[in-house]
Amino acid sequence: MKRDDLKGLKLSNPIHLAAIGFGSGLSNKAPGTFGTLAAVPLYYLLSFLPLELYIGVLVVASLLGFWICNITSRDMGVHDHKSIVWDEFVGYWITMVMVPFSLQWAIVGFVLFRFFDILKPFPISWLDKKVGGGFGIMIDDIAAGIVSSVCLQLLIHFYG
Repeated sequence: MKRDDLKGLKLSNPIHLAAIGFGSGLSNKAPGTFGTLAAVPLYYLLSFLPLELYIGVLVVASLLGFWICNITSRDMGVHDHKSIVWDEFVGYWITMVMVPFSLQWAIVGFVLFRFFDILKPFPISWLDKKVGGGFGIMIDDIAAGIVSSVCLQLLIHFYG
């Protein structure tokens, strides 16, 4: 990524660092994919939690994401800068709700989430275009995570 693209980003700021996925969003190519990839090992740890606690972590991560994405995009002067990938973390973790960890399902969930996050079928595309601020940065990935989760649960039910 060019230095000019990162204007206003301070890696010493823990809010910015979280928003860029602890550096995973700084990839020159496909930062959203690298952000999602960085979320996989954290999903592995989350998969050991009871469902109620996992969902609690998701709620906190989402609320925190509205705030950190808003602050970071404001400081960078760009709405939803491509280096901001906290939304990918949360979207992937939503995809994987109620999925016991296995490499197979982690990969299938990754592919499904990236598919819906990139393709953005309606209403995901509408949310992406019409909702602003930190909430807007997060909500399309939350929606992509929900759609991906439903698809993954169906695959697990019928083929798992």
